[in-house]
Amino acid sequence: MLDRIADPRGRRTPFGPPDAVERLAAALPSHMRDALPPVIRLGSPWPVRVDVFPEDGVAEPDVERWVPAVSAAGSNGDALDLAVRGGRVAGVRGRAGDRVNHGRLDPREWHAWQPRAGRLTRPLVREAGRLVETTWDVAMDRIVARSRELLARPGGWGRLAFHTGTRLFLEEHYTLAVIGKAGIGTPHMDGDTRWGAAAAAAALAASFGTDGQPGSYTDVDHCDALALWGHDCAATHPVLWERMLDRRLGSRPPAMIAVGPGETAAAREADVHLAVRPGTNVALLNGLLHELIAGGWYDAAYVAAHTVGFERLWRVVEAYPAKRAAEICAVPVGQIEQAAEILGAAERLMSTVGPAFLGSNQATAAACQVNNVHLLRGMLGRPGAGLFQLGGPGSDALEAGSAGDLPGLRNWADTGHVRELADLWNVDPAVIPHWGPATHATQILRYAEEGSVGLLWITASDPAATVPGLDRILAREDLFVVVQDPYLTETARLADVVLPAATWGEKAGTVTGADRTVHLCEKAVEPPGEARADLDILLDYARRMDLRDRAGRPLVHWTDAESAFEAWKACSRGRPCDHTGITYERLRTGGVQWPCMPSSSHGVERLYAGGRFATRPGHCQTFGADLATGAEYGEERYHAENPGGRAFLHAADFEPSPEVADDEHPLVLTTRPAPCRFPARPARLGGAAPEPFPAEPRLEIHPGDAAALGLEDGDLVRVESPLGVLEAVARLSGVRPGAVVLLLDGQGEAVTRAAAELTLTAWDPVSRRPLRTVAAVRLVKAGRCEDAAVGEGLYSAAATRLDRGVTARPEVTAAAGGGEAPERYEEV
Repeated sequence: MLDRIADPRGRRTPFGPPDAVERLAAALPSHMRDALPPVIRLGSPWPVRVDVFPEDGVAEPDVERWVPAVSAAGSNGDALDLAVRGGRVAGVRGRAGDRVNHGRLDPREWHAWQPRAGRLTRPLVREAGRLVETTWDVAMDRIVARSRELLARPGGWGRLAFHTGTRLFLEEHYTLAVIGKAGIGTPHMDGDTRWGAAAAAAALAASFGTDGQPGSYTDVDHCDALALWGHDCAATHPVLWERMLDRRLGSRPPAMIAVGPGETAAAREADVHLAVRPGTNVALLNGLLHELIAGGWYDAAYVAAHTVGFERLWRVVEAYPAKRAAEICAVPVGQIEQAAEILGAAERLMSTVGPAFLGSNQATAAACQVNNVHLLRGMLGRPGAGLFQLGGPGSDALEAGSAGDLPGLRNWADTGHVRELADLWNVDPAVIPHWGPATHATQILRYAEEGSVGLLWITASDPAATVPGLDRILAREDLFVVVQDPYLTETARLADVVLPAATWGEKAGTVTGADRTVHLCEKAVEPPGEARADLDILLDYARRMDLRDRAGRPLVHWTDAESAFEAWKACSRGRPCDHTGITYERLRTGGVQWPCMPSSSHGVERLYAGGRFATRPGHCQTFGADLATGAEYGEERYHAENPGGRAFLHAADFEPSPEVADDEHPLVLTTRPAPCRFPARPARLGGAAPEPFPAEPRLEIHPGDAAALGLEDGDLVRVESPLGVLEAVARLSGVRPGAVVLLLDGQGEAVTRAAAELTLTAWDPVSRRPLRTVAAVRLVKAGRCEDAAVGEGLYSAAATRLDRGVTARPEVTAAAGGGEAPERYEEV
């Protein structure tokens, strides 16, 4: 187990599982829990520890007020309070009474709230090839004029597209969805969720009927086994990881399994670490499922009553005994058998699935096999039996419809769902795009490159910084690019119109975390200059476009965040993500999980209690797709399956990754976020800042591979694939032999983009997520770290590749804001 003395986080707060009475109370429906004493009804044994990240020199008496908000880092949904002093944010403090984090903060919050260079304060428009400052009227009139020009052409609805990031609030995502899907009628709406959360959402919908995480963070408190599938929790969900560590340090600790090729914090902590060959996750899961079924470690009664597809599943996994799975994955057969025993013997199993599954070969298929583990064991819907598919931020975009799906987790192929939206919005059903799956993000960019999309509106995202070749597309003269962002990003520098947006703490709205907890972010300070809240920008566009319903009334009839939330509640009514019992007033007392109806006081803590799933026709979000090809099954086949509220056990054969090592490129490179840098102790107001992120990218190498190549710890190495090259500092570690891991540790977008350029673009057939996480590479020693400017070497190599064939638009004038692009952290 991990040496807690060396744990950089500092103070641990160990705890044991709840007692029998508390566990019984946790299993009761919310309306029955309301009758219990508060100490039993709402209690969790995880101790409170309040973290504070202040501005240097600020003491607690200096803070004028604390304003409720939620974490801007990652998808955990940690509640916090913003310290306001002199009209600006001067620090953050974890909220002690919150159900998610119990006062703790993600260490990335230290960087998230601090001012950055390149902040936009006025709109910009392109004049004579240069971006210059202008008024809001001029900027918006240009967007509206271009929109109307394109809509007037044949098929005009298909000439406008929207790419949206994950920084928006739920109210803003929903407003954008109504504008795009009911006002314009475009199917071209997607965004950063396609590159992060798409496979997680697809797997949940495939198995259970709709998206939505089944578990609760309190399952950590109750479980007796933890399984982390491709999830370096310390790096991507630090507060959740702290809860796991504290539970492991307390009485009756849960067993832990970690899966992934790298020597992560989870791998070091785990009782069993399955360091599989990259891209073999399906083979591993098939082997484990074989062991569970063959060994009788499954709940036959639950499977018979609450699932479909068991016979098909067994026909596939019967061919994957532990020995064969071990050979494919290159792990000892005894480790697979040991992991299967932990999974089979657990009374309360909690699983988290992370980027090394959801961004790897057969992403959706592998995630579905983890779902199968829980279905076979009947490990859903009760305390400790939790499951999380953690693809990254973006649940609000997926629920509210600004990404690919229809709002309210509705099914585009279900005409009844389309009619529901048409009646709600009072528009012709034919306007709402439902003749096929929504256009995914990469296809939108392809349409822009081909010229069929004439306006691309990019909100809260900087895709040009990470997507290879996108700068060439955005620089096309026939593409009108709108960027809505707080900062002058690389994408903004290529735009025709740039709209300065407010950021966290400068606007109000709600955010949904990974366990479906909805939090309210209050406005703490005013945005700088003429910057506006994203909601206000979208409302202004809808007004100027004069978007109206069939009765001639304004299509977007709300005027502020709270009224937008009320409009969203009407859209969510009766759907799996029902918000009708949530109000701003209730959220001011703490986070509330969805679904939450007016009769419920706390929302539903765990989905699928009693084995009741959202798979009934008329309720499900999808009619399913082939895991190998992505081909949609259709309503007729779905009815023939007759799930009737039962979950699907989807089977999948292992298919080798398209990226395999060979004589020329004998190693396989993967990427992952590095563990977050923590202060030596949780900071207090007036305390010191944590150490900054390291400047150089790091590459983990197995000592045996390093010795064969004549490399030592600290050497500068060139990482070469058939498509590109980058430089990094070698770090010898316990990564599996034959694999190298590039740590993405806050150095900026250049590292991420350079890593992406090393790889072929493969696709997950179901979620349409591009898979750029694996590449066959060779390593060449380039010197010692102290002898070379590592960052300069890597960035110059990346820049050389990125400048090929670029039709660069001229630089921004000094009057237009200039300055450096903002420092970013990796959102996962």
